[in-house]
Amino acid sequence: MDAVQQEATARARELQRSWYGEPLGALFRRLIDDLGLNQARLAAVLGLSAPMLSQLMSGQRAKIGNPAVVQRVQALQDLAGQVADGSVSAAEATDRMDEIKKTQGGSVLSNSGQTPISSGAPTVKRVVREIQSLLRSVSAAGDIIDAADSLAPSHPELAEFLRVYGAGRTADAVAHYEAHQN
Repeated sequence: MDAVQQEATARARELQRSWYGEPLGALFRRLIDDLGLNQARLAAVLGLSAPMLSQLMSGQRAKIGNPAVVQRVQALQDLAGQVADGSVSAAEATDRMDEIKKTQGGSVLSNSGQTPISSGAPTVKRVVREIQSLLRSVSAAGDIIDAADSLAPSHPELAEFLRVYGAGRTADAVAHYEAHQN
């Protein structure tokens, strides 16, 4: 990738961060992990072609052009939160994904009569994701790992924190968080 392409990709990811709260590659990878999907299934549920999903994830494209797809992304984020807090089983999540796939969108302001996830106390997974998002907005995973390696000899606990939250999987970060709460 030449410097012009790298700059365009970096700009697209910054735009994604401003529009969607984080780069779409990170958001989509989290949905894939949290909901047990592969890229093809995620693309199908969202109503995107596999190449379009890939372009959004890699930063070759910045924006999701279809508002219905944006709403499906939001619905999948809500569903992932419900799976994480145990209010929706894996089997129910599969059925819900089929329902989400069929939605045509609607008012961005409506919440389909569902209680917003943000009400009440945040789930552990949501707290962990906020920590991950913050760290990943500051630096790339490779740089976080390099920083962790530098800290490891003198501050192993901080190095572990950086590795787990800055470059690790959400499930591992949740386990780390829960282990260090008491």
